[in-house]
Amino acid sequence: MAASWIRWFSETSIDDVPIVGGKNASLGEMYRELAAEGVRIPNGFATTAAAYRHFLESTGLDRQIQGMLAELKPDDVSSLQRTGHAVRQAILSTELPGDLRTEISSAYERLCAEAGSETGLQLDVAVRSSATAEDLPDASFAGQQETYLNVQGVRPLLDTCRRCFASLFTDRAISYRNHKGFDQFQIALSIGVQRMVRSDLACSGVMFSLDTETGFRDAVLINAAYGLGENVVQGAVNPDEFVVFKPTLKSGFRPILQKRLGTKEWKMIYDIGGGRMTRNLPTPPEERARFALDDDEILLLAQWAGTIEDHYSRKRGVDSPMDIEWAKDGRTGELWIVQARPETVQSRKDLQIHEQFALAERGEVLARGRSVGERIGQGKVRLIADARHLSDFQPGEVLVADKTDPDWEPAMKKAAAIITNRGGRTCHAAIVSRELGLPAVVGTGNATERLQDGQPVTVSCAEGDEGRVYAGLLKFETSRIDLRSLPRPRTKIMMNVASPEEAFRLSFLPNDGVGLAREEFIISNSIRIHPQALLDYHQLADGEVKSEIDELTSGFTDKATFFVDKLAEGVATIAAAFYPKDVIVRLSDFKTNEYANLIGGRPYEPHEENPMLGFRGASRYYDPRYREAFGLECRALLKVRQEMGLANLKVMVPFCRTIDEGRKVLAEMARHGLVQGQDGLEVYVMCEIPSNVILADEFADLFDGFSIGSNDLTQLVLGVDRDSEIVAHVFDERNSAVKQMIASVIHMARAKGRKIGICGQAPSDYPEFAQFLVAQGIDSISLNPDSLVRTIPQIAEAEQK
Repeated sequence: MAASWIRWFSETSIDDVPIVGGKNASLGEMYRELAAEGVRIPNGFATTAAAYRHFLESTGLDRQIQGMLAELKPDDVSSLQRTGHAVRQAILSTELPGDLRTEISSAYERLCAEAGSETGLQLDVAVRSSATAEDLPDASFAGQQETYLNVQGVRPLLDTCRRCFASLFTDRAISYRNHKGFDQFQIALSIGVQRMVRSDLACSGVMFSLDTETGFRDAVLINAAYGLGENVVQGAVNPDEFVVFKPTLKSGFRPILQKRLGTKEWKMIYDIGGGRMTRNLPTPPEERARFALDDDEILLLAQWAGTIEDHYSRKRGVDSPMDIEWAKDGRTGELWIVQARPETVQSRKDLQIHEQFALAERGEVLARGRSVGERIGQGKVRLIADARHLSDFQPGEVLVADKTDPDWEPAMKKAAAIITNRGGRTCHAAIVSRELGLPAVVGTGNATERLQDGQPVTVSCAEGDEGRVYAGLLKFETSRIDLRSLPRPRTKIMMNVASPEEAFRLSFLPNDGVGLAREEFIISNSIRIHPQALLDYHQLADGEVKSEIDELTSGFTDKATFFVDKLAEGVATIAAAFYPKDVIVRLSDFKTNEYANLIGGRPYEPHEENPMLGFRGASRYYDPRYREAFGLECRALLKVRQEMGLANLKVMVPFCRTIDEGRKVLAEMARHGLVQGQDGLEVYVMCEIPSNVILADEFADLFDGFSIGSNDLTQLVLGVDRDSEIVAHVFDERNSAVKQMIASVIHMARAKGRKIGICGQAPSDYPEFAQFLVAQGIDSISLNPDSLVRTIPQIAEAEQK
């Protein structure tokens, strides 16, 4: 009986990688095993590796190609281009064997019949290349071979299959195999033929079952744009980005941690009757201004990502984060999974090795975008307009382009850093940069206009989600430490965290949670608008302010909801990063001059000669001038705890001068649903005013614990304005008067059975101060992240003494 060159997805499993390649084996595995769990996979079939070898051997192409590759100089871009072109032309000019043509045609006819195609043998299919060494745990081969969409009819399908075979010898594929040490002839190509999902009428994208920049395992990252998915994969658009928290999602909550609106400039659609299979159109402005997915769809995709990851983890006996492509059918509204492969970069890192890059100086920022990785790189700019100029690229230069695609990979390997105008964190430039360990800033919008050939620049991805391109070769520092070598003190070591963008990365440092998460950073960076101006939006008389608000709150008809959602996202990201450890968020503690500087804030804020001692902290929350705005803060924190399920979030009240103020604040919180003790909600008070120490026993009866704010406490004990450079030499937390106050409140809290920690600057700056706190019996010390690693051994040493 003649060999069969076809395997249907229903006949295929992940064990069949040598037969149908990684991509098709994964599709078969999911089609067979995950449909019962609700994951939708379009049906299809695959040609086998044996079919590919049959094609080469029966036509003599194998000997012909071997001769061509014998002349290849793999590190010479020109040689690579000549050889690759010659091999591909040889394959494209050779007809498929008759028996293989017959089997592919028959399988396609069966697929058409199953689909009930109204146009006879014209079912539209996706034709995907799947190499037998592809999607391995240690080598992704992402984008090495070609995918063709909207292929219709037997003859076009057969021609496309030949093009897929030829794509095994694209320049980038030859180079990649050489770089990874794979024999060019040990790898075969399988072709997957799969029913198309009509995402040209809706949207599509990519998702990862971990955070792609930090390796944080409890998040799902989803990118989305309108039309067919190639634009997202290739980085041709800046997509929407969503982050979902897996642990509480599995418990039935709705933990969408982040929603970032992308510009989604282009939409790839079918090219009906145009000769080409697809084409790009500009996305209409009204579609660009809204998210491509609604919340229910985001959560469903995240659930599927978790289901797929859990399945492969069980199958392989090891955690298996996944890189997944999805699509939404515009005719039915249904979501589908069209590819899944192992994530091969972050999942292989040793997370116990802490490597940190930090700029030692600053310079002019020339461009900004999404950061990829956490490194810093520098060199001279090389602007590359298209692949024809890749041979001009020199090792150690900074590659700057509109976008990259797999043909660019031989040059990318030589780069010090990569910068693109377009693309998100799952685009080609981002994926390859991670695999190569390069810093990349993608989606800048205008880097090719702002940067010039030969210009020296520093590319920093070490400052959170925003990557920055600085003028000049700036000094920077690197550190590397094995976290396993650090002792673990009995005293709880917590962290002060301001930026949600840093939270996932910081969570890998040894810690017992977050002792201080500041709302101010989120408000000033993500929201930027005074909350009262959002509440009074329709009454605002200043047209310029309204225009600024309109731009920032695009997509929000209720402007106050913008404040609630953005604050909730920022706080939830920090709470999720450290879940289930305690995360103590401090309610807003802007001073009046700082609130006035927010958009629309000036009319709502009184002028004060000394804002540091004025209308701040607890006194604002119950005052008629701010209490409704405070309600937005409460709504945001309630959303984090109740809707997202992050009950590890605790609340802290700053600058609470009197017991009566404390009662009023707790009552105001309860009015908005934040009830102390309900669902385990603990409410702490900052100990930063002498009255907090003197009346510590009464404050202990009202609150669940204390956090010492050494900066303000030192200011008020010594009577020193901490903003005045003239008396700055007097400001010292190690002063005996300050230390006596701190020792007193620690002893009182312990006597009352209340938790007490410190979140001020002093333990981060002065190791001997941290040792003093240990001697007093403090429960926890919350440190700045940059001082954590060096301070932990000193605290452990103090405990032993």
